[in-house]
Amino acid sequence: MKYFTHYQSPVGTITLQANDKGLLGAWFDVHTTAPDDFGIACDNHPILQQAVTEFGEYFAGKRTQFEVPTDAQGTDFQKQVWKMLQTIPFGETWSYQDLAIAIDNPKAVRAVGLANGKNPISIIVPCHRVIGKNGKLTGYAGGIDKKEKLLVLEGILDDVSPAQMPLDMS
Repeated sequence: MKYFTHYQSPVGTITLQANDKGLLGAWFDVHTTAPDDFGIACDNHPILQQAVTEFGEYFAGKRTQFEVPTDAQGTDFQKQVWKMLQTIPFGETWSYQDLAIAIDNPKAVRAVGLANGKNPISIIVPCHRVIGKNGKLTGYAGGIDKKEKLLVLEGILDDVSPAQMPLDMS
């Protein structure tokens, strides 16, 4: 059984989906890879409640790593990439090439990029920390504006104007 709830974050509404094993996804409203059916609305599912609490702490600047169990569904290769994404430290970025090298497949840069783009658990599995080799922000399934705001929140970028970034991050 799948359950979902909505979390109102400083970067927009995030739909959280879980089963009894873990969090299946965290999608923004504009997310290009969100499922058509999220399951049953359930604000009191323990995994969803834990995710909401941890997201609140993250956006308040009190959490740099997530502990909520995850159960992302994907191919073995995608899961390998997503697991490696979780090793990118808070406040740092990697290039797609760095990520390919980290999974011992340096020629798989494009495949890594595709797997990164299919990551269903935004922020917790920090695909927003992957940028182009040239240092430029590249695609983000939740929207490049969200990626930029998340990188500002993590202290990686500081060039977003106040009009683009919510002032109250709590």
